[in-house]
Amino acid sequence: MEQRGDRLFARIILTCGAAVILTVVAGAITLTVASAPSIKAFGLKFIIDPSWDPLGEKFGALVFLVGTMVTSLLSLAITTPMALAISLFITEYAPRGLRQPVSHMVELLAAIPSVIYGLWGIFFLVPLVRRLELAIGQPPYGVGAFTASLVLAIMILPYAVSVARSAISMVPHELKEGGYALGATRWEVVRHVILPYAKSGIVAGLLLALGRALGETMAVTMVIGNRNALLRTIFDPTNTMASVIANEFTEATSDLHLAALTEIGLLLFGVTLLVNLAGRWVMNRLSVGKTP
Repeated sequence: MEQRGDRLFARIILTCGAAVILTVVAGAITLTVASAPSIKAFGLKFIIDPSWDPLGEKFGALVFLVGTMVTSLLSLAITTPMALAISLFITEYAPRGLRQPVSHMVELLAAIPSVIYGLWGIFFLVPLVRRLELAIGQPPYGVGAFTASLVLAIMILPYAVSVARSAISMVPHELKEGGYALGATRWEVVRHVILPYAKSGIVAGLLLALGRALGETMAVTMVIGNRNALLRTIFDPTNTMASVIANEFTEATSDLHLAALTEIGLLLFGVTLLVNLAGRWVMNRLSVGKTP
């Protein structure tokens, strides 16, 4: 009876694992088939072409690719020091009675709908960014890549904190006590013991956050300005791959326009996959010789 139950459980697990793989493959095939007219019409030039003219049926993804990477990487640069600081505060510095409330408040950020972040960005961040742009001599758009990056930084913060906090909390107590016994200060223990040991987990959290930033749609669409033009500065309005799909998919003027939007979705799929594969490689490299 136990062997029969084990075989049944093994089959269920195998089916679930296969379903995940099939879902990814099916998604890639569906996007490829739907974007075939665009792929045939523009080829590899689609990736490096900055033009986007639905009326003239001239399409290129460079503007959206650059907008996606700039906003995602900038938001990651903003959120990384905050995520490290919050994770260390929760695990090492906060009084025991304060750790759980702070942790729950950070996790609550992940439960807020993205449209709420977009509204917050419009009514709170846009006026602040407009003042900053006036102060530094930039056109006072308010909306743009920088504003979208600020919103994204807050949105991806709980993902980075959650994984980084778990990695830091798994540092063996003996290692930290050994550092204190040798006369190290708390900062020296954090710098030379905790961070080196937990670096692979911290990187994993940051890469999870980057994946979240790459595909964010609604909040970014509301504050990025939605202009199909290459960025000259980080304050300029632009578009991301997700935002242009959200804006134009239901109003596509031709089959080729629809196929071009689908190819942008395929490109976003590929970029996300490459980021995850690169992240896995980095984490494997960092895991070698983990113990400091």
